[in-house]
Amino acid sequence: MDLQTTIYIGVGLSFALYIAIAIWARAGSTSEFYAAGGSVHPVANGMATAADWMSAASFISMAGLIANMGYGGGLFLMGWTGGYVLLAMLLAPYLRKFGKFTVPQFIGDRFYSKSASMVAVFCLLTASLTYIIGQMTGVGVAFSRFLGVSSETGIYVGMGIVFLYAVFGGMKGITYTQVAQYVVLILAYTVPAIFISLQLTGNAIPQLGLGSTMSGTDVSLLTKLDMVVTDLGFGQYTTTTAGSTLNMFMYTLSLMIGTAGLPHVIMRFFTVPTVKDARSSAGWALVFIAILYTTAPAVAAMAKINLHSTVNTAVMTGGDLYAADASIKAEDRPAWMLRWEKTGLLKFEDKNGDGRIQYYNDATTNEVAKAKAEAAGWQGNELSVNPDIIVLANPEIAMLPNWVIALVAAGGMAAALSTAAGLLMAISSAVSHDLIKKIFVPEISETNELRAGKISMAVAIVVAGWLGLNPPGFAAGTVSLAFGIAASSLFPAIMMGIFSKTMNKEGAIAGMLAGLFITLFYVFAHKGLFFVAGTSFLPLIGGANSFFGITPEAFGAVGAMFNFLVAFIVFKMTKAAPDYIHDMVEAVRIPRGSKLVDGSH
Repeated sequence: MDLQTTIYIGVGLSFALYIAIAIWARAGSTSEFYAAGGSVHPVANGMATAADWMSAASFISMAGLIANMGYGGGLFLMGWTGGYVLLAMLLAPYLRKFGKFTVPQFIGDRFYSKSASMVAVFCLLTASLTYIIGQMTGVGVAFSRFLGVSSETGIYVGMGIVFLYAVFGGMKGITYTQVAQYVVLILAYTVPAIFISLQLTGNAIPQLGLGSTMSGTDVSLLTKLDMVVTDLGFGQYTTTTAGSTLNMFMYTLSLMIGTAGLPHVIMRFFTVPTVKDARSSAGWALVFIAILYTTAPAVAAMAKINLHSTVNTAVMTGGDLYAADASIKAEDRPAWMLRWEKTGLLKFEDKNGDGRIQYYNDATTNEVAKAKAEAAGWQGNELSVNPDIIVLANPEIAMLPNWVIALVAAGGMAAALSTAAGLLMAISSAVSHDLIKKIFVPEISETNELRAGKISMAVAIVVAGWLGLNPPGFAAGTVSLAFGIAASSLFPAIMMGIFSKTMNKEGAIAGMLAGLFITLFYVFAHKGLFFVAGTSFLPLIGGANSFFGITPEAFGAVGAMFNFLVAFIVFKMTKAAPDYIHDMVEAVRIPRGSKLVDGSH
């Protein structure tokens, strides 16, 4: 059976499974639509949480980022996993005990203000819609390569699949679909990693293979990779960092608190019966997440060395990397490169006309490497590889069986679709429950609220698809921006709501708006999206990375600090929260049981 037919069968079966689950688990009440009736088993909820949390950024992009950045890419591992631990330990059990299944509900009740709830809805929609651009882009990447269609067609198909199981099933359908998606995506991630680890090191466990010696040699895989990349003018794989130490710290912190503030993940803890189950499902989710996250560094390193050995035949033989015949002839490039070139995510340009692919670093400061490259006729790097293709192309690069490539295709789509569904659920509940039910039409019936939720979901899918088809100019940084928005706006308000008995509504509202504004301003000024009389705002903030060398992607942590500071100043200038709020916070923090979540909460 040829590769394309195998992919069609694998992806088709996975989609059929998702739709069948949606039909079986369709929501019949607001409780099932918003919180799956609060009856999901902790282990199943842990798997669903892991699938919801491990987005296209985790499955498709993270290993590619680590492969590109080397050691510095570890900040994504630390930030995202650390953020999940922060969420599980400090926020989720208390929010679950509070009994409200959306973040704006909690903020509105805790800060005794509909205005606070509306500001939280605005922040939630901003973060979720920003984040969903990356998911729809991931859907387009996966479909364009594996189904042989344009990325636009891929997004349309993805919208249709999500519509079927999210609109009809609500949180109940999404939860059980995400359980299936977790199984698909974790197999798709680990099976190729096992194959490749065996090929390169003889060790079947990728995590151990990363530290093992290369097969038939006494050189470790990481030592070999360091030798190859430095010889070709790239930075040393095991030591290169992402900017300054301060920037790396702030970037990691921004990802951590952004993860803890993302509403679609928080909602998962309301789908279990009790607070104890919420803690248990958080623990299970961490186990399921760890399987992928501990595998990612091995996938990144092995993909990097396989890519270089494909382009430069001297990598594995230990020959001269700059010899005339070291780089492969363009006409001999493997089929996987030709397939990915069609997507535009891998590009080859023969700059010196020698008919070979010379993959050296344009930005190198290694004068020895540069001199050797120029002596070999090099006139600039001739190969461009988008980091997003590393995981998806990995089994093709390693020439694994067709069924493994098909499995990876299904896994990539599962990762993007599962998080997109969770984000759409957060958007839908914010509109139908927090705006319509709680503010504009309090007397709405359960039937009409359920209908409003489904309509909101359908509209959100259309908007998400449109954003995927017409991404804004800053689309490349949307995932980091989404985490920055959640970090700077929602996380501080949730923290103060749980751990401060006196913080008032004025402080919370001012803090959320201040944190959101300063983060968006810093990010958009860097992207050149703000103009005054035709002049970019970038000079007005002192130039690129002007705030202590902190990049826009890392600025969410600064925004969060600004949020806390403004909230505290405004709180000191206004009246403290009423006494009944003190009692409410005290009750939430006492470790007692919790009632079931239903649509009336």
